Amino acid sequence: MSKKPKNHGKSWTPAENKQLKQLAKGNTPTRIIGLKLGRTEGAIYNQASEEEISLKPVNQSPYGTKKK
Repeated sequence: MSKKPKNHGKSWTPAENKQLKQLAKGNTPTRIIGLKLGRTEGAIYNQASEEEISLKPVNQSPYGTKKK
């Protein structure tokens, strides 16, 4: 059985939401955000969706636009 994160089942606080927004804005990988907030990747994706926070990296070129 896998170990549960420290915040398993707890509600998100405004401070955690703010930190999630800052980490997502800085292109931090979802796994790292989960480790910093003590949440699973699934919980990060769920909360980001509820708060309308984009987890897509903004510093990467779209597919097919890379110069050869």
